[in-house]
Amino acid sequence: MSTTRFPDLPVGAFPENDGYTFRLWAPKPKSVELILLGPGAERHLRPQRDEWGYWTLHVPGLEAGRQYAYVLNGKTDKRYPDPASRHQPAGVHGPSALVDPTHDEPANWRGRPLREMIIYELHIGTFTEAGTFDAAIERLDYLAELGITALEVMPLNQFPGGRNWGYDGVLPFAVVDAYGGAAGLRRFVRACHERGLAVLVDVIYNHLGPEGNYLPRFGPFFTDRHHTPWGKAINMDDKQADGVRNFFLQNVLMWLRDYGCDGLRLDAIHAIKDNSAVHFLEELSGRVAELAQSTGREYVLLGECDLNSPRYLLPRGGGGYGLDGQWVDEFHHALHGLLTGERRGYYEDFGTLEHLRRALETGYVYTGQYSRHRRRNFGTSPAALRSYQFVVFLQNHDQVGNRMIGDRLIHALPTDKYLLAVGTYLLSPFTPLIFMGEEYGERRPFPYFVSHGDPGLVAAVRKGRAAEFKDFQEEGEVPDPQAEATFHSARLSWEFDPRIHDFYRACLRLRRQWLPKATFQWEDGEVSEKDGMLRWRFPTHPGGDHLYLYGNFSDQPRKMPQGQILLQSFEGRENLPAWGFVALTRE
Repeated sequence: MSTTRFPDLPVGAFPENDGYTFRLWAPKPKSVELILLGPGAERHLRPQRDEWGYWTLHVPGLEAGRQYAYVLNGKTDKRYPDPASRHQPAGVHGPSALVDPTHDEPANWRGRPLREMIIYELHIGTFTEAGTFDAAIERLDYLAELGITALEVMPLNQFPGGRNWGYDGVLPFAVVDAYGGAAGLRRFVRACHERGLAVLVDVIYNHLGPEGNYLPRFGPFFTDRHHTPWGKAINMDDKQADGVRNFFLQNVLMWLRDYGCDGLRLDAIHAIKDNSAVHFLEELSGRVAELAQSTGREYVLLGECDLNSPRYLLPRGGGGYGLDGQWVDEFHHALHGLLTGERRGYYEDFGTLEHLRRALETGYVYTGQYSRHRRRNFGTSPAALRSYQFVVFLQNHDQVGNRMIGDRLIHALPTDKYLLAVGTYLLSPFTPLIFMGEEYGERRPFPYFVSHGDPGLVAAVRKGRAAEFKDFQEEGEVPDPQAEATFHSARLSWEFDPRIHDFYRACLRLRRQWLPKATFQWEDGEVSEKDGMLRWRFPTHPGGDHLYLYGNFSDQPRKMPQGQILLQSFEGRENLPAWGFVALTRE
């Protein structure tokens, strides 16, 4: 019996022995030529191919910044960027450039566990006027003072053009040049760590964007065996899948090891199609666990998952994939549907106080019941999990941007309802995620935007965008995703609503005070519903005071509960007003 395994090798170009080693996994072409561009005359070099489809060459004397490209099968009229390029100074169609991966860290930084995280999701290109890592650094003190402990940054790998949400990226290893590239990201991560902020990077291992996607020229990166909403699935379990899996696993290690990031948010993991004996996600979490052991660091893996299945979070070896946490859309849907009255699309499964009670009590709303929207029984119990493993939100890039005009919740709710929603999710037993700007009442939208170079693709995106979200559209037109004005409209204004901002700060301060006491076990929670009121208890250590949260989700005032009031969303009333929120302690 053979004991040989497919080799786990670094890919791309990396410094080694006073030069750079180039390694390309390309089992498809019969020949590969490496072209080193200026200064001076071009150099044409031939890497050596091994039995696994890796082409490798070491070139001494090279320095960071040198540009290069690949030619396949002798067709010199077409030059391709390195699929594992770290830098694309001329965009997704241009040559790659060498990067120096050296970075330094604050000596005492070891990361943060998920249970300590208050997450802030941001998009580098619209977070500030300049839209760069360096400009974002100027806002880090504000975030730390607000009470944020972790940043979740929307995708950072190179996309076509100069503006994009990031989910149309095609070069998973190349940091967006317009944001400041690899050097800018390293400065940003270090600045975050100096302020006690962990950094999670949003990554996409379920599809690549359509423009500049040259991976099929190099090897079987996609398969007809499975399909996703974006077309052919990434090949995680078909022939030659080992090279594909290693490509993306090396990408995981790059973000964590080479840039010092503290974790990943894995996009739409339900769309990672894999029938292997060891699922790609299980292998991924195992690799990260090995890295954590060798570095003494804490790393966090969050999955965006459209399935109410604990399998993704259960431990490896026990039938699970070993991720640390999951974005929980159902909490958002229950809260949003109840407060706005929306019933279109997936909101048809939500909208009652009972749905929100179940969300607070169990994390998942549907644990095996019939879903009208899905037209089938859906979900199972998450009782084996801890509540902090569920990341909940009032808004995120999807729940704002996947609306017709990218309007925020502040446009749909009066301030009292908005603050009730804020208190409900920030002071839940789950891990909260704040979408940039919501903490001060940002009113600018966050519509979907791109800057593709192919006119046919631009037309297809416009058409598809209008059709994809037709269930959510009011009268009017979808903002043109390609228009530069659509991108500019998404930039934060930083115009504060003091009442909203003060309430966020107070909620996060109260959460910090009680978080160290929390045990985060389902059985420690207590949720009840009566006359339009929800009451839940923040789980605490046995023998301590209990923090009680009350939300009046009715249009009638209710009797104020007894206890020492720590926080309230209203002023100077004896009763809990309609849509009011209060937090108090009782022994």
